[in-house]
Amino acid sequence: MKKNQRAWQRMLSGRRLDLLEPTPLDIEIEDIAHGLSRVARWNGQTKGKWPYSVADHSVLVEDIFCQQNEAISQRWKLACLLHDAPEYVIGDMITPFKHFLGEYYRDIEDRLCTAIHIRFGLPGTLPQWVQKAIKTADKTAAYLEATQMAGFDESEAKRHIANPKQIPDAIIHPLSPDKAKKAYLDRFKVLIKSLDQN
Repeated sequence: MKKNQRAWQRMLSGRRLDLLEPTPLDIEIEDIAHGLSRVARWNGQTKGKWPYSVADHSVLVEDIFCQQNEAISQRWKLACLLHDAPEYVIGDMITPFKHFLGEYYRDIEDRLCTAIHIRFGLPGTLPQWVQKAIKTADKTAAYLEATQMAGFDESEAKRHIANPKQIPDAIIHPLSPDKAKKAYLDRFKVLIKSLDQN
C-alpha cells in the first residue's frame, strides 16, 4: 500500500473506520445495521421485490441458531447476529470468490470481526464450538435462501451450498432496506439489553 493512501471508510455516524487497523471505538451499531440492510446477498441474484440483504440474513441465521441451540446464552446469540457484521464496510462476496482472494481478505475480515466483538462486550475471538454452531446455522440459512430465492433446486443446493440435517420450516420474504435495518436493530437491542443485565 502506498504511503498516505486512504484505508478508512467514512460512516454516516461521522466515524472513520480504518479497514487495516479497526478499533472498537470507531464502530457503531447504527452504521452496521444501515450498511448490512443495503448489502445484497447472492450478488443480488434473488427473487422478490427487494434484494435479500445481509441484515435480513443475519436475523434469520440468529433465529435458526436459537432453534438449533436451545440453551445457548445471550452473548452467543449476539455473536451470531453479528457474524457477518464486517460486511457493512467490506461488502458480501460469494464464498467461491472469497477463496480466490485468499488470506489477505480473511485477515481484514478477522480484524474487523475482532473489533466489532470487543465493541459489544464479546471476546475478540469466539470459542471454536461457538464458531462451529454459528457456521451450522449460517449454512442452514444459505440452503433456505438458495432454494427459495436464488434459483437452486434442492439437489443442487445440497451439493453446492449445504446439506442441513434438519431444514427449518421458514418462508423467507426479503424486506425493504428500512425494515431490514429496523429488524436487525430491534433484535440487537433485545440481546444487548439482556447481556447488560447479566
